[in-house]
Amino acid sequence: MNKHSILFIGLDTHREFHEIAYLEDHRGAQPVHYGRIPSAKAAVEKLVRQFESKYPHATLHFVYEAGPCGYWIYRLITSLGHCCYVVAPSLIPKKPGERVKTDKRDAIKLVKLLKSEDLTPIYVPEPEDEAVRDLSRARETAMKDLKDAKYQLKTLLLRNNINYSGTANWSLKHLRWLTELVLPHPAQQIVLQEYIQTINERINRLRRRDNELEYQVRNRRYFPVVKAIQAMRGVRLLVAAGVIAELGDLTRFDHPRKLMSYVGLVPSEHSSGGKRHLGAITKCGNGRARRLLVEGAHSYRYQAAVATELQKRQEGLPKQIVDMAWLAQLRLCRRYQRLMHKGKHYNVVVTAIAREMIAYIWAIARETVLSPVNPKLRIARVPA
Repeated sequence: MNKHSILFIGLDTHREFHEIAYLEDHRGAQPVHYGRIPSAKAAVEKLVRQFESKYPHATLHFVYEAGPCGYWIYRLITSLGHCCYVVAPSLIPKKPGERVKTDKRDAIKLVKLLKSEDLTPIYVPEPEDEAVRDLSRARETAMKDLKDAKYQLKTLLLRNNINYSGTANWSLKHLRWLTELVLPHPAQQIVLQEYIQTINERINRLRRRDNELEYQVRNRRYFPVVKAIQAMRGVRLLVAAGVIAELGDLTRFDHPRKLMSYVGLVPSEHSSGGKRHLGAITKCGNGRARRLLVEGAHSYRYQAAVATELQKRQEGLPKQIVDMAWLAQLRLCRRYQRLMHKGKHYNVVVTAIAREMIAYIWAIARETVLSPVNPKLRIARVPA
């Protein structure tokens, strides 16, 4: 191999082992199955050193699929000074006639596609960003567990024809009412007490994770962006922190339409000849960020206004950020009413609003000091 050649190395990763294949960059080269190595860090470092000694003048390019093993392989290989690409399994081309799938074939397939430039690498977050994302997802899991416990308790009361006469469920008054209930059978009373105790425990767990998430976000390098996008209606701290934790650096998108496509909020399309057919949204990319945006989009069904809570979130922000958020609210509220008057389904309208919300979030993020490499980055235009 000449001194400017490239060696492509594919890893089919698993919990206990990695399957390795490599391919040289000259014309007519065939992929070679290297074998299987343990998944330990020392084994990966040894593999890199072996290729460095065998091909001292080649540039090593590693590739593997994103999965439950995480990004530690990417960070290890890049720390050793080599290129590494992480690709999404859903974006790997697959022939319709392929019916045999093995670890060896997968590793060989990766190096072939990497050499032919048919793979699109995904964004790999920084370790501290991934840690905050894990905390944000743990908070969401705590919220889901709390809802499940409440649902189980309500079904128990429904089976026994017990109804609460108050208005606010799960308030302090409601919880006190639950403790005063007496069910017909002692076994049911035990179940009731266990459900109440579970709900109290999960409420406290959710509160702890909310406090920890707020603390971690305030001490994070993306906090100026999290604070700035809260100027928008329907984007509170938990929503803003969740979106930024999932999407990371928004400045890597040079146009808001690319960000819309990344979160899967653009319509699918099947066009041929002179016909153009638009279908449902693609639902590609990060589903949690898409769900948070849809949740925030529900608030635009009301008339445009700056409530007290929104005004508090906007305090201390630059005037251009506040003006941009107000223009976004005016446009999105009008668009919501216009689409509803056209007879569009409610879910379709909310999805359309969420699609434009991420465009304004992108504009606010670009307006804010986001990138530590270029802290003077400013873009004043608002996406239409």
